[in-house]
Amino acid sequence: MKKAISIWDAEIIRQALIGSITKLDPRKLIKNPVMFVTLVGAVITTLSVFTEATDRGFILQLSIWLWFTVLFANFAEALAEGRGKARA
Repeated sequence: MKKAISIWDAEIIRQALIGSITKLDPRKLIKNPVMFVTLVGAVITTLSVFTEATDRGFILQLSIWLWFTVLFANFAEALAEGRGKARA
């Protein structure tokens, strides 16, 4: 009987963290149009924080949420891939 692999295995988490950063490449992210548009929105709002004179707090908050969404989605996808590879 095989030992069950924990989802919180340190090696899987490490690989998922690295994978979530490498998945920010627009050539890879274009395969998922929703996340690609979210990434474009995150980049635009991040640039707007430095260029807009008003409502910087709101734009900053929006930018943080968009970046969190993109990074978390990439992390979750990389974690699922790592767990699938560990099972195989």
